[in-house]
Amino acid sequence: MDRVTASAVRARVVRQVREQGPVAARVLVVAAVAWQVTLWAGARHPPVYAVFAPLMALRSDPFTSMTAVLMRILGVLAGVALGLSLVTLLSPSFAALVVLLALALFLGLFVGPGNAFNPQIGLSSLLVLSNPTPDAYGLARVWETAMGGLVTIVLAPLLWPPNPRRELESLARDCAERLTAALAASVTVLGDPAAARANRVLVEAEAERLAAFRDRAAEAQRAMRFNPLRRRDRGRVAELAGHLAVVAGSAQYAALLAVEADALSGRGAAVSPGRTALPSVVDATGRTVSALLAGADPAGPADEARRLLDAYRRADPQPTAVALRRPFLKLLDTCVP
Repeated sequence: MDRVTASAVRARVVRQVREQGPVAARVLVVAAVAWQVTLWAGARHPPVYAVFAPLMALRSDPFTSMTAVLMRILGVLAGVALGLSLVTLLSPSFAALVVLLALALFLGLFVGPGNAFNPQIGLSSLLVLSNPTPDAYGLARVWETAMGGLVTIVLAPLLWPPNPRRELESLARDCAERLTAALAASVTVLGDPAAARANRVLVEAEAERLAAFRDRAAEAQRAMRFNPLRRRDRGRVAELAGHLAVVAGSAQYAALLAVEADALSGRGAAVSPGRTALPSVVDATGRTVSALLAGADPAGPADEARRLLDAYRRADPQPTAVALRRPFLKLLDTCVP
């Protein structure tokens, strides 16, 4: 058991170093360069604020690193300006804290990456308020952070740059597998009311997660603007992002199938033909989605799925069968019009 545990720990350490090591190396190199450049630019004390920019902004997420740098710099500038403005009007007190934090939180709703909240404004403004010499602190904070941010923006895309294409391809495979699994789960529980009810909750939650893949695909496209060494991948990233957006948008039909399975599973024999006919439809639909996301032609498996659905229609003309076919038809029409 000890050998197994040691082997598992060693494997995990190796995997983490392989996956996250380049991120840590980027932070270390960029932080060291930012420190030295800021000293050369005239810093009279250890320029720790220059190091904060790469430390806080360079993340393992391949889609948000440069956006995070820019938002951090904007957050610092806005926070210092806000803190210095209020320090001249209010002495440090409970009232000053409440007013400062309320304004900083409000601004953080708008100065952030996408729809994300930016806490940097509040942090910087509070540090100004707490400093015995806020004017000197504020100026040092602004220019050192700006210097560190500038070094980060210049160097980060050149040092082990994130690979949006690789990450999107992984995301596409995950999306195809999750969507196919959600469809298969809803077919499997047909005729079992309790299982269908539980499955509905799980699939609806999964559909929401899949829908969020559209946002990640859009972030990958934006990340390519800050990735000059990956210029050759721009076409493939744009194609992948477009296909991911389409497939993620079709996740609602997986949720619709789960709803129909839940509503119809109490009817017993009425759904029996669906349990027999739909697994092959799920397989063909899953291959359609996988082909689309892999950049292959999805027409073949899509046509097969439609033929299987048509055969199911002829074999079972009941209204229950219409309800079970509808989500597949809508998903196929979305992915392969």
